[in-house]
Amino acid sequence: MKLWSKGVEVNEAVEQFTVGRDREMDMYLARFDVPATVAHIRMLTSVGLLTTDELSVLEKELRNIYRQILSGGFHIEEGVEDVHSQVELMLTRKLGDVGKKVHSGRSRNDQVLVDIKLFLRHEIEAVTAGVRLLFDSLVEQSERYRDVLMPGYTHLQIAMPSSFGLWFGAYAESLTDDLRLMLAAWQVANQNPLGSAAGYGSSFPLNRTMTTHLLGFDDLNYNVAYAQMGRGKTEKIVAFAISSVAATLSRFSMDACLYMSQNFGFISLPEELTTGSSIMPHKKNPDVFELIRAKCNKIQALPNDITLLANNLPSGYFRDMQILKEMLFPAFDDLKNCIDMIVFMVKNIEVNRNILDEECYHHMFSVEAVNCLTLQGVPFRDAYKQVGRAIRDGVFQAERKVEHTHEGSIGNLCNEQISAKMQKVLNEFTFEQADKAIAALMADDASRCGEPC
Repeated sequence: MKLWSKGVEVNEAVEQFTVGRDREMDMYLARFDVPATVAHIRMLTSVGLLTTDELSVLEKELRNIYRQILSGGFHIEEGVEDVHSQVELMLTRKLGDVGKKVHSGRSRNDQVLVDIKLFLRHEIEAVTAGVRLLFDSLVEQSERYRDVLMPGYTHLQIAMPSSFGLWFGAYAESLTDDLRLMLAAWQVANQNPLGSAAGYGSSFPLNRTMTTHLLGFDDLNYNVAYAQMGRGKTEKIVAFAISSVAATLSRFSMDACLYMSQNFGFISLPEELTTGSSIMPHKKNPDVFELIRAKCNKIQALPNDITLLANNLPSGYFRDMQILKEMLFPAFDDLKNCIDMIVFMVKNIEVNRNILDEECYHHMFSVEAVNCLTLQGVPFRDAYKQVGRAIRDGVFQAERKVEHTHEGSIGNLCNEQISAKMQKVLNEFTFEQADKAIAALMADDASRCGEPC
């Protein structure tokens, strides 16, 4: 079944090529196609295109389909082009001609658009929840090891004293900025395109504000042509947001791989969280962090991939956009899996509390020595040269202690302020509004008033 079919059989090779992986990708959209259809038919009833009796039987059957989707019993049949066709086919089989009325006033274009927006909302909420768990784990480890010093590096050369509290906390604060991008992506995705039809609106008296409220969107994509032009742009903006999270995970994983190596020896994991070698019995490989690094680097390529696909297309819809699903949808699975695993690994990291006992880290206290002389009245440049000569002559002796007190330093991590910053960003997401709207649409006792009650 094809929503656009006019009774002519399409060449089999053409059909296979044009459908591609769409059936597979549309399974990501199935749970969102049904509530979008419920909102649409409520609106059709309010403008006189469906009767209340027709609405009642359609909603009942759509809820049956929704339950099948959530339980895993739904599939797109062979010969059915996409999820939208499958849902309409199931309605028509069960209800006859009334099932054919659900498509009035919409195109497959805006049907795909609204499904994708609902999917993106759901995935952004899931990723954000995972990021919050990772943030909490990093802050917890930062507090646990706040007073344990470690070497800091520039150019991969030993530079100045750092601390494990500072290291863990740095990645926690990085996630707050990642979620600022995620919030922007949420605000772009959380606009209703339904009613834009094929990008040029409809002669039916559609009430787009009503479907916006019913689906829990913050706002409308008002201009119907822009609603279609937003396809590709929305996906790219979301891809930038998830790639930012991926960049933080990848960089932390790179640190972890370095710091677990024998040449560093800063951190360790329980043996059961590492893998071994088939011929070297001493090996404890950080494979989880290596795979997180690889998967997240792949995710960071997404914005560029989407740009290359959608770039220089004129206004209106083109089939090129179909490939966006294959690019973006599985990336959420990879990212959520990486977040789950890195949370697990972070909680199990143990640090080497005695790493600075090694002589090779002696010179990293040189800046502390320079600052100490400066506090005694020696001009900074002269103090710098004096300590430099002592190092060159092999007579440098340093106090192995650090007294940093300013905001965000070793002795004043400001984790409370960073946590407040994170909470401020989280408070701006309107997840609860969106979730309540979908739950109300799909509840068995849902209101028939046409608006959320």
